Amino acid sequence: MPIYIWEGKTPQGSIQKGENEAADENSLKKMLQQQNIRPTKIKKKPKDLLEDIPLFQPSVKTKDLILFTRQFSTMIDAGLPLIQGLEILTNQAENPTFKKILMQVKSDVEGGSSFADALQKHPKVFDKLYCNLVAAGEMGGILDTILQRLAAYIEKNAKLVSKVKGAMVYPSVIGVVAIVVIIVMLVFVIPVFAEMFDSFGGELPGLTKGVVDLSNFLRGNWLYLSIGAAAFIFAFKKFKGTDKGEYLFDKYILKFPIIGDLLRKVAVAKFTRTLGTMISSGVPILDGLDIVAKTSGNRIVEDAIIATKNSISEGKTIAEPLLQSGVFPPMVCQMVAVGESTGALDNMLGKIAEFYEEEVDQAVETLTSMIEPVMMIFLGGTVGTMLAAMYLPIFKIAGAVE
Repeated sequence: MPIYIWEGKTPQGSIQKGENEAADENSLKKMLQQQNIRPTKIKKKPKDLLEDIPLFQPSVKTKDLILFTRQFSTMIDAGLPLIQGLEILTNQAENPTFKKILMQVKSDVEGGSSFADALQKHPKVFDKLYCNLVAAGEMGGILDTILQRLAAYIEKNAKLVSKVKGAMVYPSVIGVVAIVVIIVMLVFVIPVFAEMFDSFGGELPGLTKGVVDLSNFLRGNWLYLSIGAAAFIFAFKKFKGTDKGEYLFDKYILKFPIIGDLLRKVAVAKFTRTLGTMISSGVPILDGLDIVAKTSGNRIVEDAIIATKNSISEGKTIAEPLLQSGVFPPMVCQMVAVGESTGALDNMLGKIAEFYEEEVDQAVETLTSMIEPVMMIFLGGTVGTMLAAMYLPIFKIAGAVE
């Protein structure tokens, strides 16, 4: 359906502006009149030639989702009707992709769909967790409270992911710089010295000869090396995309020194935060575990949560299968057992999440402090070795002249 840009007046005389999707101008006028708005200007919005090409459309950011969730919660809490709240948030959305999605959600709700069902049609923006919590909120009549919890959860989860990504940025940048510097020296700098040494004649020191041979090999086989690197990356991605490859990669990454411990703590924090939010919002625990497993981001953690779900369906506790999985630390399992026995599992999960989010902060700091000197030593040592290799013949010649 086409999109119309309109301007109108309320009974109080204030001017309202917005954009709406409608079958035609008459349908839009009826829609606005139902909202006590008398339209004064209506025109069809010009179509963007690139709007149907996803590549040229901005993605919906986490901050867009958080802002929408918080504002919508406030509107519902203030007693504003659902459709009117969606209308206001759609009009003020700055992200064109998100605006289009909200317009479709509003249209579906106006057509008789529940808010949760309307959101489910856009899984890339509103995941299963979001939609299930909204459905629970609609059924329990606490949609405003659920949306507040959702916004807080999304914010905390985004901070957790941001911290891990931030810890990876510095070593990645240093690593790329190191590789670029080494390649530039081997391809462009070393050959100049090599030609100069050939004009001198004589036997080159072993270190110098090794660096020159490495430079010649790189320059002579750069095409094969590039093809080999590309083939390796392609094969690795293909293998990781298989069921066995995903399992093995996720298994060994958790055993990797320092990084594995960090990822395990992230998994525990995310698991407890997500499940605690769902249980406190009234989502059945089996449904909650199913959603948490699919959003875990690690196959080993996912399998452990699914095993826990299966055990609970057979009448067992949560803590026992979690401990047997070997993924979750004993302390976590003991605290979960206490939460189950006292009937305060959601509160206990929240406390575990807060503890492990602090643990993630400390692990990130430790990782950064350890990687920084290692990367600097590697970069300085490699470049220093090549420079020493180039100057050794010069020192040898200078000694012979004296």
